[in-house]
Amino acid sequence: MNNIDLLSAAIFIVIVIMFLIIDLKSHSEDKPISLKNAAIWSAIWVAVSLAFAVYVAYTRGTEQMSLFLAGYFLEKSLAIDNLFVFMAIFASFSIADKYQHRVLYYGIIGAIIMRFVFIAAGTSLLWLGEWVLALFGLFVLWTAWKIWQNMKQGKEEITDYTNHWSVRYTKRVLPVHTKLEGHKFLTKVGDSLAVTPLFLCLVCIEVADVMFAFDSVPAVIAVTRVPFLIYTSNIFAILGLRSLYFLLSAAKRRLIHLEKAVIGILVYIGVKMLLGVCGICHISAMVSLFVVLGGLLIGVLTSLVFPSKPLPLKRESRSPIKE
Repeated sequence: MNNIDLLSAAIFIVIVIMFLIIDLKSHSEDKPISLKNAAIWSAIWVAVSLAFAVYVAYTRGTEQMSLFLAGYFLEKSLAIDNLFVFMAIFASFSIADKYQHRVLYYGIIGAIIMRFVFIAAGTSLLWLGEWVLALFGLFVLWTAWKIWQNMKQGKEEITDYTNHWSVRYTKRVLPVHTKLEGHKFLTKVGDSLAVTPLFLCLVCIEVADVMFAFDSVPAVIAVTRVPFLIYTSNIFAILGLRSLYFLLSAAKRRLIHLEKAVIGILVYIGVKMLLGVCGICHISAMVSLFVVLGGLLIGVLTSLVFPSKPLPLKRESRSPIKE
């Protein structure tokens, strides 16, 4: 590796760490991310990514910059599905908006590590993810149905996770505290440490990112075989993805019919994942992008034309979403 590679790697690491620290400091309080804040951070991550592309052009030439941008935009388009799977996971765990930034923040650290492993391994791990993707497809469809039911009946807030599917399975191997303890991932139960439902949600987010890496990483490898470009374009794309998630989440709180559009998109994504695994058909990323954008546009327009009041939140002592 020459000096330019080492310098480029160091600059990339410094940029990522610096902006992650700024991001954490800016959102240190447990409160929902506003639409304005999400939009600002989405713009920041896009600007940082494009600035790095200019640096790549300066140090490696415009051809390498083109490959970086191709990988970046390809990963962005393929990762759109992640937004809605994250939404399904948070709905399954009934995680309040104010804690979601913390979960995705630490989830991104795991994603940075796992993407490095995937890119280092190339496509040799691809076969591991197919049937797990099928399970995620079923999970997404099931969650879409539960969100629809809860939307009609009034949203339920979980206060006791004893009967939640994640707790029932995890407590066989790890001590689990059945209630949220603020934004803590670990808490003390007696003399021992126990994981909280927020930690279990974080694990699901990490698994989801790994599953989507089986699809997106080989696609970017097909664009360029330069590991530095593959990794940096991947990381910049998924860093900006979190801000896009909060932009969507904040818009959903304001636009009452947008949630129905999200349910429809979840059904589409679940079916698409199952069809892809079964080999029946492969839906391109461009088609998916148009479906998602079209669904969101319909949700926004109907919310503006036919505004209505959301159903009240109901507190329940048990999980509304069980296995």
